[in-house]
Amino acid sequence: MRLLPYLLLLTLLTLEFTLLPAQSAIPRLSELDVLHYTFELELSDETGQIKGLATIRIRFLQPMESFTLDLVAKAEKGENGMTVTAITEGEESLNFQHQGETLTIQPHQPLATGEERTFQIRYAGIPADGLIIDKNMHGDRTFFGDNWPNRAHHWLPCVDHPSDKASVDFIVTAPSHYQVVGNGILLEETNLTGEKTLSHWREDVPLPTKVMVIGAARFAVQYAGEAAGIPVSSWVYPQGREAGFYDYAQAVQILQFFIDKIGPYPFRKLANVQSKTRYGGMENASCIFYFEQSVTGHRDHEDLLAHEIAHQWFGNSASEKNWFHIWLSEGFATYGANLYIEHTYGREKMVERLKSERQRAIAFFRRKPAPIVDTTVTDWNDLLNPNSYQKAGFVLHMLRRQVGEEAFWKGLRQYYAQFQGRNALTSDFQHVMEQVSGQDLSAFFQQWIFRAGHPQLEAKWAYQKGQLKLSIRQVQKGEPFQFPLGIEAKGPDGQTQGWTVEINSSTLETTLDCPFEATELVLDPDTWLLFSGEVLSAKR
Repeated sequence: MRLLPYLLLLTLLTLEFTLLPAQSAIPRLSELDVLHYTFELELSDETGQIKGLATIRIRFLQPMESFTLDLVAKAEKGENGMTVTAITEGEESLNFQHQGETLTIQPHQPLATGEERTFQIRYAGIPADGLIIDKNMHGDRTFFGDNWPNRAHHWLPCVDHPSDKASVDFIVTAPSHYQVVGNGILLEETNLTGEKTLSHWREDVPLPTKVMVIGAARFAVQYAGEAAGIPVSSWVYPQGREAGFYDYAQAVQILQFFIDKIGPYPFRKLANVQSKTRYGGMENASCIFYFEQSVTGHRDHEDLLAHEIAHQWFGNSASEKNWFHIWLSEGFATYGANLYIEHTYGREKMVERLKSERQRAIAFFRRKPAPIVDTTVTDWNDLLNPNSYQKAGFVLHMLRRQVGEEAFWKGLRQYYAQFQGRNALTSDFQHVMEQVSGQDLSAFFQQWIFRAGHPQLEAKWAYQKGQLKLSIRQVQKGEPFQFPLGIEAKGPDGQTQGWTVEINSSTLETTLDCPFEATELVLDPDTWLLFSGEVLSAKR
């Protein structure tokens, strides 16, 4: 999900922190597994009401008399919410109860373990959220799905949790002046009577509901090219047609980079869409939505495209099993954008970004000293923070140094291959990286992912007769961190000398041979460590 583009980081962080509804859906991993959704939707210009017919195929994992789905009901007071008018299985009408955000369905025949059953739910209503019906920046009416984290059930009956994945069809009937984009490939586009058009999009790859969407608007659409046979298209508001096509065309080379580095693209097309998403970008599967102002004609959101395209592998295909492990999505996409920048523009450009991200993570720790995997969170919106993005991305950068270049890339590819189309926890990723590197990474993951904070260093040094005497102290509260630290001494005539020391305790005292009289000492000169600290004046 959601890139915080680095060039406009502060602005887009504000977008990211828009309040979201609290989580209502409880994982039903032991109860049922949705296999496929077909959502037939009618959109209108006359009203904000949508009409829906959901056909849902479910495999049941234990004997049950009834089961529940997530769908926000219309409140007694107010106009928003969905009203279910009928639920059927085959030709049989079923009893149901719909209250709050829960739809309980009572089949006539008990549900047996391993049994697959198909149900149809007819409903209508005005979405309070999830499907955003609003005017765009040019005053044109638009419809855009915006489901993260669990807002899909405002407009779709579903299991609204990342652990439950299903394939999906969207069959959308809308006034003919709209073009409709959705997940997967376009199977049908038919002009109907009454100036209506039916558009049918199908995604055969199982998805979490957070990235199942449609968008309907007046679009200008361009074929931007292809990467490894995958067609890439740009969908922008017609008022900014030329600028949007120019900006979004960068997606072709970005897509090729991740295919080359990580593995085959998991979907059959990539559409990049200007939209009303509340986020900087929303990585909907094969159908990425970007914020409206991402179209400038200056290609100044290349990192945003890279972040969201990286999500197609990490987050959409290999997905976190629950929201607490969101760093497996956001941290990977954050560092994925850095890897693309490094490949395209060189390491120096990536280092600029890393230094900025390090400061964001440090500043966030001062406000909230929490680990990356923070199981105290109850509002998933609170996970959209620099821990999940910048700190998690920097942890991947440190892991790259820890295991080495070859093992790092091999580990990313193997993790993706193993969990493609599945869900994972942090322990799963750790296990893969241990396999490819031959290292025990328990201490690494424990201190960087499950522990709050970072090393806070105080260094003192003195140069005497060809030797540099060094004292480094960890001054943060709690147990000391363990890590390699790069050190560089500089001389009066531009000389440099570097060393790496292993920090395993609160204090390190060491003497290093130095062939010139040092005048300056720099910690972590190559930008590999997440830390804060200062170098005190040299003692003479």
